[in-house]
Amino acid sequence: MKYGDFEGPAEVLIGRKLKEIEEQEQVHILYAAESGSRAWGFASPDSDYDVRFIYVRPMGEYLKLQEEHDFIEGAMDETLDINGWDLDKALRHFHKSNATLFEWAGSPVVYFATPQWEGIRETAKAYFSCKAAMYHYYGTARKNYARYLTGERVSYKKYFYVLRPLLACKWIAEKACPPPVLFTKLAESVLEEDMRECVEGLLQAKQKMPETEQGVRIEALHAYLEEKIGWAGKTAEGMSDDRNPDWEALNRVFMDTLSGFR
Repeated sequence: MKYGDFEGPAEVLIGRKLKEIEEQEQVHILYAAESGSRAWGFASPDSDYDVRFIYVRPMGEYLKLQEEHDFIEGAMDETLDINGWDLDKALRHFHKSNATLFEWAGSPVVYFATPQWEGIRETAKAYFSCKAAMYHYYGTARKNYARYLTGERVSYKKYFYVLRPLLACKWIAEKACPPPVLFTKLAESVLEEDMRECVEGLLQAKQKMPETEQGVRIEALHAYLEEKIGWAGKTAEGMSDDRNPDWEALNRVFMDTLSGFR
């Protein structure tokens, strides 16, 4: 995809910002995609755009003695949040099996991707750790439940901030691979039949509500979330360590990518 291929005012603005970042920072963007609620498929009418990108600097920049910033904050306002990681940072986090980075790589809303990125993403698949991802999603669900869902009235958006990571845990436990980013794909595959009507109704309501609007607690959903949080914690604890300690493939793809942007 090229920057000029974008359609719609928001996409055109994003494409222009990405081009400006390349020119101002003297970097090459390898990949840019949506993260957050728009990628998950449950954006509110007033949701902002959360754009994440991976970039590479000219090879000589990696040989300097002084430390360089490994991230770029491109834009942040009420409608647009753009920031990116240097390729070396991204590859180190793939080695750690950073679940958030795997989500960026699997986003269904891609603004820009190069052939080099496809090779990087394929290489990274060997570094996905089920145990690390389970702990990430379990921790996210537990934290968001405690922070957002303990009152008598709650933001319906926050239900999905707990439900989605729990369904990701179920996916990992059942399929031993990175969970899909799109919420509906997760729900269709692993959500229990007796919860589907409740969740579908909640999703429809949420998509029509402003970000800050609240509603009454849904007790059946609260009980389900509490049960699954307990299950996810025990499941993560019982998993064996499956992290990939090897660096060779990541080092190789790093050097191959740099050689194309001297």
